Amino acid sequence: MDELVDQKDELKSGCEGDNILSDHSPHKQGSREVQALRQQMEALQQQFKQRESDWSVVRCQLDEVIRENSELRKRLTVTPQCCPVADWRTAQTHTEHQGQTQIEQLLSNGTRKLISADQKTKTFLNGDIKHILEDGKVVYYYAGSQITHTTYPSGLEVLHFPNKQIEKRYPGGKREILFPDQTIKYLEPDGSERTIFTDGTTVHLSPSGEKMVDFPNGQREIHTSQYKRREDPDGTVKTIYSNGRQETKYASGRVRIKEKNKVTI
Repeated sequence: MDELVDQKDELKSGCEGDNILSDHSPHKQGSREVQALRQQMEALQQQFKQRESDWSVVRCQLDEVIRENSELRKRLTVTPQCCPVADWRTAQTHTEHQGQTQIEQLLSNGTRKLISADQKTKTFLNGDIKHILEDGKVVYYYAGSQITHTTYPSGLEVLHFPNKQIEKRYPGGKREILFPDQTIKYLEPDGSERTIFTDGTTVHLSPSGEKMVDFPNGQREIHTSQYKRREDPDGTVKTIYSNGRQETKYASGRVRIKEKNKVTI
């Protein structure tokens, strides 16, 4: 009987020594690695938020206007009394909300809109918001497409799309588009285009449709309706014509011409 008791004590002490919840267990180490990865993800997310701060002020102002007018719609239970007017309005109601007077207008087409007393903020029933800032900028938020359209006193227009695309429209007709992957496209009034990709590749498109591509390694390609040409950094120029004729010029002066059925050097 004493031997059985001794064996039982040994098994118990052995189990305590192999406790899987000890600090050195693989489970604990895996948990610490997961925690470290989570901290890295949180740090990256914080950096991303900081990079979007360039236009967050205007967006915060819009969100505040949306919130206030949402609360106003819930509390507003006034039935507009129609009265004859000389312009496009058919009814008008004055309401005081959070110490500020707002005007609700019922248009002849059935559309309602809320206007602040200072005439700087207009909220439409479909959720669109027009806000006039102190510096003269006009910010219009399209609720349906979630596009923010800002017009500057200089005539510059900037559109922010929900997918982070930004488009600038200049008074002279020039347009600049910044895509989410940081590719930039410039569109000129004469119809020409220039696109700069993140790897340094630049594509030029003329109004006549001719395309020129400059690669980061110094290589250039020219595409026209008559031929396609490649210029290498070492001076080699290869041209392929629309009739199938190929011409290669080397930096040494050697020329190689290839027709459909023969090769002439």
